[in-house]
Amino acid sequence: MAPCCHVHKAWADAPSSGEAAEKTVPYSVTIQPTKNAEVDAAIQASSQLQTLKTTHAVGPYALAGRIRADYDRVDTALQSQGYYAGTVTIRIKVGSQDLDGRDPALPDALEALPKDGKVSITVSATMGPLFHLGRITLTTPPPTAAQPSDAVAKAPSPQGSAAPTTSKAQTADKMGVPETTGGTATQGEPVELTADELKAFKLKSGQPAVASDVLAAQGNLLTQLQEEGYAVADVSTPLAYLQPHDNTLDVVFRVGKGPKVVIGPVGMDGLQRVHQSFLRRRLTIKEGELYQPSKIEAARQDLASVGVFSSVQVHNAPPIVTLGPGKTLVPGVFQAMPVDFDFKEAKRRTVAVQAGYSTDLGGRAGVTWTHHNLLGNAEQLKLTALLTGLGGSAQQGLGYDVYADFSKPDFLHKNQNLSLRVEAVRQLLYSYHQTAFILRGGIGRRLGKFWYVSGGLMGMQEQIQQFGDTRSYFIVSAPLSATYDSTQLSNPIDPATHGIRASLSASPSVSLENATSFFTLLSAQVSTYFDLARIGLTKPGKSVIAVRGTIGSVQGASTYQIPPDQRLYAGGPATVRGFRYQGVGPQYGNTKYAIGGTSLDAGTVEFRQRLPMNLGVAAFVDAGQVGTGSRPGQGTLRVGYGAGVRYFTPIGPIRVDVALPMNRPAYGDKWELYIGLGETF
Repeated sequence: MAPCCHVHKAWADAPSSGEAAEKTVPYSVTIQPTKNAEVDAAIQASSQLQTLKTTHAVGPYALAGRIRADYDRVDTALQSQGYYAGTVTIRIKVGSQDLDGRDPALPDALEALPKDGKVSITVSATMGPLFHLGRITLTTPPPTAAQPSDAVAKAPSPQGSAAPTTSKAQTADKMGVPETTGGTATQGEPVELTADELKAFKLKSGQPAVASDVLAAQGNLLTQLQEEGYAVADVSTPLAYLQPHDNTLDVVFRVGKGPKVVIGPVGMDGLQRVHQSFLRRRLTIKEGELYQPSKIEAARQDLASVGVFSSVQVHNAPPIVTLGPGKTLVPGVFQAMPVDFDFKEAKRRTVAVQAGYSTDLGGRAGVTWTHHNLLGNAEQLKLTALLTGLGGSAQQGLGYDVYADFSKPDFLHKNQNLSLRVEAVRQLLYSYHQTAFILRGGIGRRLGKFWYVSGGLMGMQEQIQQFGDTRSYFIVSAPLSATYDSTQLSNPIDPATHGIRASLSASPSVSLENATSFFTLLSAQVSTYFDLARIGLTKPGKSVIAVRGTIGSVQGASTYQIPPDQRLYAGGPATVRGFRYQGVGPQYGNTKYAIGGTSLDAGTVEFRQRLPMNLGVAAFVDAGQVGTGSRPGQGTLRVGYGAGVRYFTPIGPIRVDVALPMNRPAYGDKWELYIGLGETF
């Protein structure tokens, strides 16, 4: 037998990397189920024999220490679920020997194991009776109470993996607080909770003594007190007292409210090129309002959404100050907690490269340069140059799209943006050749959480060649739109798994210079997403059915009375895959040249499945038609179907889809390939 002191040290500590290497002992571990799913999950998460067996190989003495430590860990897991009288048994089969985990001979038996010997460990637990909460006491901190130190263990995670503890006689392991048998805590003054505070507390005598519920009550009560304006409120980690005679656990919470306060002076630190006056106009909290962490956090998130900061932090800036009677907005409350925002500005300029490919429109590639804070108020200037028409069955040559975008947030009103664009475009499609210069401007405003409305003016001077006929047009329009989005995605190109996206638009227009005509383009699109996890078939976000519907109509003019580029077309990922861009609808004679129409309707059903290793697949069916009347539902219905793969990256999924037409028109493509970033809708 090795000396006692040596054995004790070996059990407690694994050899460091600087010590002489010792042989490692591979082992298998079996955790016997208790027939209680929550307890089994807690034991699995707490046992280091289980969690470290494949990632941290150790030698015989360190393994013996790991086994010994698991007694307390598994016991802690039992207590976390309310079983304070449970027992833990660990049996180790070392070769032909069957030993208890606390047997002093275990380290030497592991050391003597041959190189090819086997070690099998079995962990079992007997739960015993379920303890319930007994007396729940809330008091102010005692005037002379000292902060608990050695007797206090770490608060465990709600999932059930607990911090190491000593013994039941010393700690209420899973509460993370001292425990005695039948003892009482030094009491302060009783604390009475209001109805709202009791509702947040959610703890009642007689309920199972589950640690996560007790610790959640602590956090919930603290949150409620702070929301009521008690900025320096404190709710201590609960003191727990075991009552074995009736299988109950008494708990004591120390509750200190402190003074009720309003928001004091608001400071802003770290600003370099962003104007503080712009941020203060945008700020959603005011000095003198009731101090509420939720509103302060909402203000922080709103400032972060401006798009010019890499981080925005907010914190209290004590000491508490006293406001004059005219500055407080809460009657009778004059004490105030100052609040400071700390900003870290992001890079002002960025360059992005974009590329895409489909067999109908060919390749497109370009670069975008963006200045994110042009004038100090988060104004954005974006310059983009794209080369288009790199091959493709719907193209007849190279084109370009060059534009400059300027946007100004909070224009005349918070959450109201000004946008301006200057654009030059040339595209040589089979349907028509277009060269155009475009000016547009508009104002958009967010209404509530989900709605965004916009309106503006657009002027376009263009030259169109179609079927050998070249004409010039000057078009003035007033586009109006409203969008609704309840998918709540922080990144707009991430795949949606729930919610609805909808858009409505109307563009009253007049075409001058070549046979004046007045017309209005109307369109509507809606898409929705159904996660199969809602009916219990898969895990959240793994299997999603996406549905899209689109309708469009031109009012006030017939097909040939409006410029070719203002007509409605279908075909491609935005409407009907499997048909080339503008390949659905009336054709010019028996050719592949599209005429366009004055009505459109299309729909899509798509199934999306996430796979391991950042992969995914999709299958879809699209259908749509374009007619020459103003009422949707006319024309020849075209149906396409296909499938694709996805590779998920931090910036969004890379999409590759292949689609085939079910009823291909004359001169239509036999299949289409689409490559891009993000889902089609």
